[in-house]
Amino acid sequence: MAGTLDELWRQCTWALNNGDPRTDSWFLVHSPLPVTLLFAFYLLLVVAGPAIMSHREPLRLAGPLAAYNLGLVLLSGYIFYEFMVTSLLAKYSYFCQPVDYSQSELGIRMASVCWWCFFSKAIELLDTVFFILRKKREQITFLHVYHHGTMLFNWWAGVKYVPGGQAFFVGMLNSFVHVFMYLYYGLASLGPHMRRYLWWKRHLTTLQLGQFVAIAAHSSYNLFAECYFPDGFNMAVLLYSLSLILLFLNFYHQTYLRGKQEKLT
Repeated sequence: MAGTLDELWRQCTWALNNGDPRTDSWFLVHSPLPVTLLFAFYLLLVVAGPAIMSHREPLRLAGPLAAYNLGLVLLSGYIFYEFMVTSLLAKYSYFCQPVDYSQSELGIRMASVCWWCFFSKAIELLDTVFFILRKKREQITFLHVYHHGTMLFNWWAGVKYVPGGQAFFVGMLNSFVHVFMYLYYGLASLGPHMRRYLWWKRHLTTLQLGQFVAIAAHSSYNLFAECYFPDGFNMAVLLYSLSLILLFLNFYHQTYLRGKQEKLT
C-alpha cells in the first residue's frame, strides 16, 4: 500500500513538473489545486445556493447581467479573433497541428490566448451564480453544471500541457459560439419586451451541437492520421465531445420536439 501511494505521489509530482514551462507560472496553471478548490466551491453553491435563496425574493440584476453578458461577448470575440489570426499568421494546419513549444512571438501568442480561453471558463461559472440569485433553479440542470465544471478542468489541462496545436480549433469554435450565446443571454436579461428578438434560440442550440460534432470529427481524424499531437488529448476531446452531443441532443428533444409531439397526441 505504501509503495502504491509513493508511486502515485511520484507520478503526480512528475506531472506537475512536466507541463509547458512557458505557462507554468501563469495564474492558476501550475497546480490543479486552485481550480479544484474553485470547482468545489462552485458545487457547494449549486447545492446550498437555492436553499439559501428559498425564503428570499429573487434579484432582478438587469444591469449587472447586461454588463456581464456584454463583457463575455467582447471577451469571446477577442479570443476568437486571437485564435483565428494567430493560427493564420503561423500557417496552422486545420487537419494536423502539433504544439509550438518555442519562445517565438506567435508561439507565446497562441499559448496566451489558450490561457484566456481557460480563464473565461472560470468567469463563466458566474452564470450559475446569477441563476441562483434570480431563483432560476430550473436552469441549473445536470448539463449546465457538467459543462461548466468540466470545461474548467479541460482547459486547465490544455494550458498546462498543450497550449496550442490542435487545441486552437476547439477554442476557436467554442469562442465563436459563445459570442452568440452571451449575446442571446444579454438580450434576454433586459426583460420580457426583448422576447420578439429572441426567436433564434433553437438555432443557437443547433449551432452549439454543430460545434461539438465538428470537434468530434476533428479529433477522430487525428486519432488515425499521422500527427504529432498527443493521442491521449485527442481521445479525451473526442469522448468529451460525444458526451456533450448526447446531452445537447436530449436538451434539444426536451425543449423543442417533446412539446410538439405531445400536442399531436
